[in-house]
Amino acid sequence: MKYIYSTTLFCFLICAVIAQPATSGNPVIKGWYADPEAAIFNNQYWIYPTYSDKYEKQVFFDAFSSEDLVQWKTHPRILDTAAVKWATRAMWAPAIVEKDKKYYFFFAANDIQSNKEYGGIGVAVADKPEGPFKDYLGKPLIDKFYNGAQPIDQFVFKDKDGQYYIIYGGWQHCNIARLKNDFTAIVPFANGEMFKEITPSGYVEGPFMFMRNNKYYFMWSEGGWTGPDYSVAYAVADSPFGPFERVGKILQQDSTIATGAGHHSIMHNKKKDLWYIVYHRRPLGETAANNRATCIEQLFFDDKGFILPVKLSFTGVPKQSLQ
Repeated sequence: MKYIYSTTLFCFLICAVIAQPATSGNPVIKGWYADPEAAIFNNQYWIYPTYSDKYEKQVFFDAFSSEDLVQWKTHPRILDTAAVKWATRAMWAPAIVEKDKKYYFFFAANDIQSNKEYGGIGVAVADKPEGPFKDYLGKPLIDKFYNGAQPIDQFVFKDKDGQYYIIYGGWQHCNIARLKNDFTAIVPFANGEMFKEITPSGYVEGPFMFMRNNKYYFMWSEGGWTGPDYSVAYAVADSPFGPFERVGKILQQDSTIATGAGHHSIMHNKKKDLWYIVYHRRPLGETAANNRATCIEQLFFDDKGFILPVKLSFTGVPKQSLQ
């Protein structure tokens, strides 16, 4: 009996190991989610996406965390319009940073179409990456159009000198602005300018910036977000202010896998120097604007530092811890 029990237990353990998925799979999370902001906090991977639905229903955020890129935990409703009194319509395209043991969650709300409407880019704050988040300012941080940029699709970038910048903009215009140290306001540049336009050729929306080998990689989405030609392009410069000259597309539709691949973010496992791109795409056969799914692929560079084109997959990325 002892022998039979030991053998059964051994088989059970082996089968359990075999049954565990070796890759994340794509979509990486279930449901319609878009515009993912990826981050690494406390030795965990995090994804903060838009809940993709009609504007009347797109009024909250869920978050997802993982220790290995394969198993993901859902953190429901980390923020909703009940906690942001000025947000009366859709909230989307979040960005998040950790500073001084606080988590600052930037988001767009109300989809304003002119300076006569109220809304724009807001900030929420929490003590933990899973929230719950509460409105930080009680009003938008940016509530007007500057240089033609709709106040949406914000990304917060920390430069090597410790200065934080907000990079944002829809309607084919992109601005960069200096954030006050406590994230309560925009502060002027040395010349008194509040918003610098850094729009590269082809830019539509969804900016993202990161540094690698002392170079600034500026990425953005092109095409229409409701269509199959949504895609991601990038440029490289020696400064966060550019000038940014378009290098080319690195993420776009694949007729055998999905369309509308865009609005992405980047994660970097510094310990193992592994780079990941998290993005949304529209499964083949789906035509509804909001039927978008969040996916992940590994990002690679050539020996000159150029980003290699991303190949869409159903397998996603291999299991990988941050330890």
